[in-house]
Amino acid sequence: MLLVAGASGHLGRGVAEELLARTAPADVRLLSRTPDALSDLAARGADVRFADFDDPASLPAALMGGQRLLLISTDALDRRVAQHRAAIEAAVQAGVAHVIYTSVVSPEPGNPAAVVETHRQTEADLRAAGCAWTVLRNELYSEFQEMELREAAASGRLVHNRGDGRAAYVSRLDCAAAGAAVLAGDGHEGRIYDVTGPEGLSADDLAGIYADLAGRPVEPVAVDDDALVAGMVGDSDDGHAAFGALFVASFGRAIREGWFAEVSDAVTTLTGRSPRSVRDVLAG
Repeated sequence: MLLVAGASGHLGRGVAEELLARTAPADVRLLSRTPDALSDLAARGADVRFADFDDPASLPAALMGGQRLLLISTDALDRRVAQHRAAIEAAVQAGVAHVIYTSVVSPEPGNPAAVVETHRQTEADLRAAGCAWTVLRNELYSEFQEMELREAAASGRLVHNRGDGRAAYVSRLDCAAAGAAVLAGDGHEGRIYDVTGPEGLSADDLAGIYADLAGRPVEPVAVDDDALVAGMVGDSDDGHAAFGALFVASFGRAIREGWFAEVSDAVTTLTGRSPRSVRDVLAG
């Protein structure tokens, strides 16, 4: 029995589709706080169950009988270390032999990206849990550039704080295929995979892609971190807007400092197919 936690999210659904294409549906169990959102996959034979990492009592029945678990990181940045820890502990208690976790590339001290500390802590918790483990360190998703493309197409400018740094953006669908391959395959215990796209792209490279797709010039405009945050927040005193701007700026700084530049062959090695380029993802 192969378990996917977080199966109703974008990445989880992608993994589920990959598994159902290669595995008997009866061997696939999809866990979610919103199981009704997976009714179409249940109709195809997948076992869909309720599981909420904030409700430990919901986890034993969801996990019991599972052999491997793909633990997709939650989006609750303020409490996801505790959520992940609860899931890992419950999985071990339920007899799950192998837990696979979706982390981020370069989760090391010094990386300023806002998500890094939570991923680093969960990786440490997983290694100490006593079960077999695998870590999939996913790059920044190419799909996240869709909003930036729309804004650049509208304004003719790509304002950024990435300097000359590069990032090897990866398609979420390629991450899903890699996750399904590890979950359904053998020999991945104790391995860490950097799951990246096919090339490292600078802001200038992205501006060129955006210009081609938008059919109008896009000027890359490099600013510092403070200027980027100020430009995003404007005159607003909304604390959520300020948090979001600082969050975005932290990734730009991390790119500028080289934390997301590495290009790996993990997608090809794990799935047998080449990763999609940013251009192809954005072109649809």
